[in-house]
Amino acid sequence: MEKENNAGYAITDRLSVGNLEFVIGQSENAPAKFVTWRCNKSEKNYHWGHYSKDRLTALEDLCNRALDEIHHEKSLQKENDADEKPVRQAEKKSHEPER
Repeated sequence: MEKENNAGYAITDRLSVGNLEFVIGQSENAPAKFVTWRCNKSEKNYHWGHYSKDRLTALEDLCNRALDEIHHEKSLQKENDADEKPVRQAEKKSHEPER
């Protein structure tokens, strides 16, 4: 597999969530040796870089970004599930007056 690079950083790690990927890039020559980026899987257009000086901070950021996207995807899934379920009208109690 060919090594992937972006903006002088070698891509070392990758997490996929849906149609998105979150990656870590590493460069020994840059002031911030590590960066995490977000990109669409199909486009490989990296954006929204978060830069850091140590690998553990970059790894934590990578995981947090992926988790944020997972939570977002789950909330969308819940909304879609709720939209698909037929709404059942609550039965009225006979002793309550209608408003």
